[in-house]
Amino acid sequence: MKVLGRVYLGFVLVFLYAPIAVMAAMSFNSSQFYQLPIDWSLKWYGALAGNSRLIDAGLNSILVAVITTVIAGTLGTAAALAFFRYRFRGKRFLQALLFPPIAIPWLITGTAMLLFFFWTGIGRGMHAMVLGHVALALPYVIIVVSARLQAFDPDLEAAARSLGAGPWQVVRYVTLPFLAPGIIAAALFAFAVSFDQFVISYFLAVPGVSTLPVEIYTSIRKGFTPEINAISTIVIIASMALLIGVARFYRFGGER
Repeated sequence: MKVLGRVYLGFVLVFLYAPIAVMAAMSFNSSQFYQLPIDWSLKWYGALAGNSRLIDAGLNSILVAVITTVIAGTLGTAAALAFFRYRFRGKRFLQALLFPPIAIPWLITGTAMLLFFFWTGIGRGMHAMVLGHVALALPYVIIVVSARLQAFDPDLEAAARSLGAGPWQVVRYVTLPFLAPGIIAAALFAFAVSFDQFVISYFLAVPGVSTLPVEIYTSIRKGFTPEINAISTIVIIASMALLIGVARFYRFGGER
């Protein structure tokens, strides 16, 4: 059974990472038509450096994702603390409302946001994309931080207050250090949801201002180029490095 389990795990890893490995390898192939054997070259990375549309779209994605992470992380953490600390009428109902935005198809959510933003005068643009991404990321942040809070002992805060710590000192030295791994994990979720979001960005973007997923989709419709492989490889390497660094620092995988 142990051998069978390892074989199964190997198949799963190949299924997940083989397409990514092929894409990364082809980003170094000088042939535009992916001829084999691979003629190793940095040609498409040089072409990417001169592709202002892809670069600007990537910077827009990073900007929107960072703003979304800060806003959703702050509001979501505060909401999770409120759910944890206080009892009030409708609390269970509000907690249940966190799950429909995750389950509802983004196509439906994007259409609803587009209509709502036009009806309220918000319109389309970067500000609308940020609002849409925050709305999508908030449930993830609240759920992740709330899961971390389940292991929190309120007596720790009571002990700190009994020793003379003020409210902000309790938050700074007791609550936030304990919640830090959960907040970081929630922030990574929010960033990933925003950076990878296509439907909401596509509906709310204005001509000339788009995010990386929208620009890649537009480029593929016009004709696929290996420059997309190049920027995708850069994004994957940066994402994996960030995740591995955070996971090792906070020991999300535990210790042997």
